[in-house]
Amino acid sequence: MTLSLSPAKLVLLAVHFAVQADIDSLAVLAARHDTVLRKDLVLRILLTYLPETLQSTKYVGFLEKIEKGTLSENTNHDVDASSVETLAEGDATKRVRKLRLLPLTFKDTPKEVGDDPITSFLVRRSYKVDEEAGLLAELPTLLLPFMDQSAYVRTLLISTILPLLRRNCEYHPEDPIQYTLSAFQELPDRVAVNLLLSRTGAREEDLPVVGRDLRGLIGPWLVDEKKWKTRRRSIVSPNGEEDDGICAGYDEVLRWLTTQASKNWRVAVNAIQQWGGPGDADLAGWGKLELTEQQQDRVQRAYAQAALASAYVLPEASSEAIEGAYSIAAQVANLRGLDPLPPFPSAVALLPPLAEQISEDIISTKTATFMRNDLLASSNILTAPDNSAVAFLEALILSAHLLTHAGQACTIRRAGELALLQDERDQKEQASKLIHHLNHNGPKTDDKFWLGARNEILWLRDWGAEEVSLEATPKGVFSKLKKEFLEVEILKALLFNTRYSLARSLYEDAPDRPLDEKVLQDTVYATAMTAYDNASNPNRTRGGLKKCDEIIKAFPSTLPKSHPLAQKVEALLQATHTLSEYRLVLKQGEPFTPIVLRVHSDPISIIGKILEQNPKSYTRLQDFVDLGNRMVQAGLVKQSPSSSHTSSLPHPPEQVSQRITAMCIDAALTEEDFETAYSFVVTRLDSPATGQEKDDYSWRVALQAGKYRRTARTTKPTHFGTGSANEEIRHLEQRIECLSVALRIAPRATLQEILNVYRRAEEELEVKVRQEEEREEEWDWRGDSVSGTNMPGGFNSTNKAKQARVGGSSRGRDSKEEEAPMSLFDLARATGLTAPRNLSALSGLQRAAGGGAGGGDKNGSERGSMDSARSGEGGGESYWWKS
Repeated sequence: MTLSLSPAKLVLLAVHFAVQADIDSLAVLAARHDTVLRKDLVLRILLTYLPETLQSTKYVGFLEKIEKGTLSENTNHDVDASSVETLAEGDATKRVRKLRLLPLTFKDTPKEVGDDPITSFLVRRSYKVDEEAGLLAELPTLLLPFMDQSAYVRTLLISTILPLLRRNCEYHPEDPIQYTLSAFQELPDRVAVNLLLSRTGAREEDLPVVGRDLRGLIGPWLVDEKKWKTRRRSIVSPNGEEDDGICAGYDEVLRWLTTQASKNWRVAVNAIQQWGGPGDADLAGWGKLELTEQQQDRVQRAYAQAALASAYVLPEASSEAIEGAYSIAAQVANLRGLDPLPPFPSAVALLPPLAEQISEDIISTKTATFMRNDLLASSNILTAPDNSAVAFLEALILSAHLLTHAGQACTIRRAGELALLQDERDQKEQASKLIHHLNHNGPKTDDKFWLGARNEILWLRDWGAEEVSLEATPKGVFSKLKKEFLEVEILKALLFNTRYSLARSLYEDAPDRPLDEKVLQDTVYATAMTAYDNASNPNRTRGGLKKCDEIIKAFPSTLPKSHPLAQKVEALLQATHTLSEYRLVLKQGEPFTPIVLRVHSDPISIIGKILEQNPKSYTRLQDFVDLGNRMVQAGLVKQSPSSSHTSSLPHPPEQVSQRITAMCIDAALTEEDFETAYSFVVTRLDSPATGQEKDDYSWRVALQAGKYRRTARTTKPTHFGTGSANEEIRHLEQRIECLSVALRIAPRATLQEILNVYRRAEEELEVKVRQEEEREEEWDWRGDSVSGTNMPGGFNSTNKAKQARVGGSSRGRDSKEEEAPMSLFDLARATGLTAPRNLSALSGLQRAAGGGAGGGDKNGSERGSMDSARSGEGGGESYWWKS
């Protein structure tokens, strides 16, 4: 049925059908009146009044017919014109003027759209559907039929709508991007990339689909040709020529990748493992990324470089992160067709020789800056995706793994700094920490573990260079350390962990010994001493001392028993073990430990502590002398602290013996055991072996014994022998003997002090002897009185006693009158009363005194006259010591 309507009413009727979404009626109307309802007018009416909520399937067919110009009148469809039939023409014209139809063109219309009305309509309709209704999912149905007719529509659909649709509706609907389609198109590349990937790998369960996001979001997003026309940076091709560079958008993707590596390394690792770069894109079958072969190589090279850069910035030093870095290196080698990397477990087990594959240009302190700066720069030699850079990264990854696995957490970058900066102190510190950790955490009974640990440490030094050439320059993380240093530290660790057989097979029995004999000897000795110093029990059959003993005996060919170092250690162990037999506390609350003996400034003084803390221990004098001699053999005893002239020092064992004897004598006197002290003085200090050189201990303790006075606590003598049965007389005689010894061994400057003590002891003895004689005479007199017998001639016992007392009193008076220092001849006469064996010593003293006076005839004459004067006091006893 043909309608007879004015143009104004036709327009109003078309608007009415559009508002009502009556597409069929609108199609018939447009077909019948195509001269009035032109293509651009119909599209403007649809753009302005067609509801945005209308499903695209309802009108996309109509749009296709408009595009193709195939609208045909449907005679079976009646058009209802009642809405405009009753309108006056004037009113209809006024209403048309008020329609305000939207133009198909818009501000900043892309040049690609051109003058094509259908393309303009589709673009503006897409924006309105998204902005007004939020029905982004309706747009593919609307645009797909027109992809082939309009490159812009295809680009809009693939690079903008498809990523947004997947991001908001399929991949991460729980957190959609809050941007409209048109606003998203205007975002800077960096913002757009971060928005598209803001939820990528955010949850642990999303890590397996990180590649899906890159493939389905970034892949389509990069299809936009405009992104490839804006260059961000240049790329140097393998032949050294600089090309046009990569697009800014792709550069932002690579920067996102390296940023994720530094913050959330699992995302970066999974991304590189699951995504093959821009060519690996999911475009939903709507198109493909059109790149030339040169462009494809360029973007793949840039992607490989970003992948290598990501490995360097992994912040975590865990086995999982390091293995992830290895997978990155393997993926780069695969993408770029480089030498393939073996599986990670195989690489760790084999530790391949990598030094030869690494360019000399890489191993430089200047290169170290590339690990922190300009990782994506074309001039960065570390991230250039070639065999040398990948081999270097592989070496760093394996080094970091070995260190981390051994308890020394190490990132890839840290390993790189060790290798490139070549700081010997830093490398030594790291190596020492590594071996120390193995020392205290390695198994004690697994030789296989320790053999592997040694191989790993040596590999860390040269990255397998010695397997290729012994003269090769080391390039590893311990490259500045001498191999001898590492071998010494490894040997110490083996000995510390009681791997003696393995250590002997490696360092003593091997045909090519890693260490010189002198170095081996010193190392074994030092390790034995470390075990000794760490010991807590002085018993040599337990703990650290037992280990010390085992270590020093572990290399019988290198350190036989006759070797000075072995003898030194044996003496130290014997001395320490002897100390374990006694109670010994040097500081209150701190038990004695072996290291105290080694570091003590005066180890002999420890014997004094034993004597103080162990009653009656002084009776084991010889044991203590032997202990002191072992201290000397162990190198613990230096020169005497009391000696001022080292050239006149006695032989150390002799000096030690004298000092220890003095200590025991002093301890005996302290415990009131004068008999033992006296025995030590006359048998130890008066022996011919001593006296070669006077010491400062013997004469003092002899004098101390000579000054001793009996008390109620003094130990009683067990037998008297040939001495007096009178305990007091016997004690005085013993004191005088001690003083005689002191006179023989004391320095000349101290003789007067000793003589004064001697004289007082002699006076006491004379008094005691006189008292004893008086008691004997009294007993004899009483016996004679009882028997009634008298001696012939009137010389009875009473007269004898009187004469004795008179003589004694006279001698007493004489001695009192001679309070001045007694002469040596008086001393000789007095000592003649005590013990004939003192004769030689006193004669020597007399000669020393005479020599000190200068000698000469005059002095000799004076001594002769003094002898004559004294001869009258002594009776028949005066000159017995001269015969």
